[in-house]
Amino acid sequence: MHQVFRKLLGGICLSSTLILGACASFNAPQISTDYDHSANFAAYKTFAFADPLGTDSGGYTTIVTARLKESVNNQMTQRGYVYQAQNPDLLINFFIKIQNEAQYVAPPPMAWGPYGFDGGWYQPWPGYGGYGFAPTVVQYTNGIIKIDLIDARKKQLVWEGVSKSQIDDFKNDTSANKLSLDVSQIFAYYPFAAEPSLAVPTSVVPKK
Repeated sequence: MHQVFRKLLGGICLSSTLILGACASFNAPQISTDYDHSANFAAYKTFAFADPLGTDSGGYTTIVTARLKESVNNQMTQRGYVYQAQNPDLLINFFIKIQNEAQYVAPPPMAWGPYGFDGGWYQPWPGYGGYGFAPTVVQYTNGIIKIDLIDARKKQLVWEGVSKSQIDDFKNDTSANKLSLDVSQIFAYYPFAAEPSLAVPTSVVPKK
């Protein structure tokens, strides 16, 4: 009996570990990018922001828009691009989306085989699917930030970066520091620059 309960306790601990591991994986941002391979990125030297921006609301600039503009401006100037409101080479737009999601966490395999005991004495525990454990559905809220770089003359998207991460505290997750971190993580995948010496080497760009 003691061995059975030790195994049962081990199963509970493993189940908790799987759930906690799933929750931890939600917090790590998922970054994805894509770009137009025919675009001549060496020709882009200046940039400006689209008007209106995807994060504007009701015809005015939101606080989130202002924070994103500052963070994106810093990333672009670090790569040698110059802000130019009139006739820029690149227009930059960004969007934020909030969505509720759920993830299925399968129950851990049990550490024992069939008992062979009298079923009248060893009935399945309610809610545990026999002698195993019920699957868990973890519900969470994701925040998605998308940054677009557009060829201003062709009116064509040439690069996009998307960050997807779990939102625990909306006020904190839209703070200047958090948005600056999100933007820098997205631009870590941007290998181009107005000045070649400032470009991120391909070997340094994180693998997706």
